[in-house]
Amino acid sequence: MADLSDPKTDVFRKLQQHLDSQPIGFPSAPDRSDIRVLKHIFSPKEARLATCLSHKARSLDDIFKRVQSFIPSKEELEKTLENSVIKGGIESGHEKSGEKGTKWYRNAALVVGMYEYQLARLNHYFFKDFNDYTSHRKFGVNFLSAKLPQMRTIPIEKSIRVQAQPAAFDSVRDLLEASEGPFAICECICRKKQGMQGNACAATDRKETCLAVGHLAQTAVKIGMGKAVNLEQTLSILEKNQEEGLVLQPSNTRDVDFICSCCGCCCGMLRMHKKLPRPLDFWVANFFAAIDADLCTGCGLCAKKCQIEAITRRKDQDDFTVSQQRCIGCGNCVTACPVQAVSLIKKDQSARPPKTRDQLLDIIESGKKGRIGQMALTGKLIKDALVTGRTQILKSD
Repeated sequence: MADLSDPKTDVFRKLQQHLDSQPIGFPSAPDRSDIRVLKHIFSPKEARLATCLSHKARSLDDIFKRVQSFIPSKEELEKTLENSVIKGGIESGHEKSGEKGTKWYRNAALVVGMYEYQLARLNHYFFKDFNDYTSHRKFGVNFLSAKLPQMRTIPIEKSIRVQAQPAAFDSVRDLLEASEGPFAICECICRKKQGMQGNACAATDRKETCLAVGHLAQTAVKIGMGKAVNLEQTLSILEKNQEEGLVLQPSNTRDVDFICSCCGCCCGMLRMHKKLPRPLDFWVANFFAAIDADLCTGCGLCAKKCQIEAITRRKDQDDFTVSQQRCIGCGNCVTACPVQAVSLIKKDQSARPPKTRDQLLDIIESGKKGRIGQMALTGKLIKDALVTGRTQILKSD
């Protein structure tokens, strides 16, 4: 076995490079915060094993063929894999629903994936290293360069009028009723992270607001980051989330894996999008809000409810307007308006998400940008920031 203390055979650097070759990517960081994050999650042995996996599911037998040089038995292999699942480094599931079928294992992305799996293991040391890593512009550009985002926005139910009925994949109720389950409710990791850092959520004081579905629900219960709930309980929780103005963000698939309920003050995704000059360049939403100037009384409740700063008062006017470059179509402004001046409008062409997570990752992998593509994206972000005046994105390093 290679000497794990030898910098030339640094298993964590090899794991970083391996994960960076996967669809979502895991770019290196000049301050080695990338390596520090991985060391929170993996032992050296688990890191070496993870380099033998892929974003594609692999069976125990298949993995064993690849690791026999340093893991001598299937029993030891399975024990090591399961320990890594518990620590949130890799994912597992079965070919069929429930506990039937051949079990598989695969690499997890950092976000959405390993970060969320740390819910039950959070500490301030991890926060610092994670914040250091994700604040690097290189990480942000890599994350934004995906051909399709991993998440999307769907409207809250009460914001949809009869004439703009959503497709099944844009209806939270239809998504869940079409799922085989199981379901698990989890504490929001972003809200927990902010709370541990002394920042109270302005939208809700409830903790368990995020939903896992299918094999992610099984994993959530297994590693202690969530508790099992039935469909009726799930719908009840999501209804309360919508009443409090949280933004529904499911996986960008028709077979839903998760539904996050997010706020602009805590959610890492929405906080990032608020910094972007043109968030809709990097997001999927099939609806947008519009304000009828003749009906608007200028109360500003819609702007207060907006989680992404898409609504502003018109210059020298008493009414408000919605930026179509920023609106993610969540519908919270519609229900906030006391005079029904705000409407949610369905876009002429709906973005139809891929059916499964595997299909989503295949699309992301096929469109993965190289160095030149990421440089072009950086240039676009800088140009857009200067044009719009939203220059926060330029200060991320």
